Amino acid sequence: MYYPYIKRLLDFILSLTGILVLSPVIILIVIILLFVNKGKPFFLQSRPGKKGELFKIIKFKTMSDLKSNQEKDVHNVARITKTGAFIRKYSLDEILQLINVLKGDMSLIGPRPLLIEYLPLYNNIQKRRHDVRPGITGWAQIKGRNAISWNQKFEYDVWYVDNIGCMLDIKILFLTIKKVIKKEGINTNQNITMTAWKGNK
Repeated sequence: MYYPYIKRLLDFILSLTGILVLSPVIILIVIILLFVNKGKPFFLQSRPGKKGELFKIIKFKTMSDLKSNQEKDVHNVARITKTGAFIRKYSLDEILQLINVLKGDMSLIGPRPLLIEYLPLYNNIQKRRHDVRPGITGWAQIKGRNAISWNQKFEYDVWYVDNIGCMLDIKILFLTIKKVIKKEGINTNQNITMTAWKGNK
C-alpha cells in the first residue's frame, strides 16, 4: 500500500513544501553562483531513472567546466570551486533535486541516480537498483555515502529495493539530516568526489 502510491504522494507534498520553505536559500545561492560561475548557476545532466529511463537531473553548479585535456578526468577534485566546496560541504547542491522529485523523475528516498555510462556495466543484481525511482538520499548514503566501495553501495541499493517501506524511509530521512549536520560519510579532502566506477571486472 505504501509503495508506490503513498510514497509518491508524500514525495509530492514534501518536495513542494521543501521548495517553498527553502526558496530564500535557493534564490541566494543562484545569485551567488551567477557571479561565481559566470552566469551558469545550474548543472543539468541526463541520468537513468526508474527502469533506466533517462531524465535531466538538476543541481547547483559546483565544479568548473571541463577543458579539452580533462575529458577523462571528470572526477578531478581540482575542478571544484571554493564556493562549490562550501555548497557541497552542507549538501546544498542537492536542494534543486526537489524539482526532480516534484516532477516524478525522482523520489526523496531511493538509490542515487548515477551516470549513463554505468548502465552496461551492471550485473543482473545491480540492475535491480533501477526497479524504483532514484532518490536524493538513500540507504547507501546513510551507510557511508562516498566513503564506501562501489560494490557495497550497490548491495545497499538492492537491499533497499527489497525492503522498501514507510518506516525505513523515515529512518533514512532522519539519519540523512543527522549526517548532513555532522558532515559524516563524505570522502573528503576538500570534498574529493567519488572515483569513477569501472564495472565488476
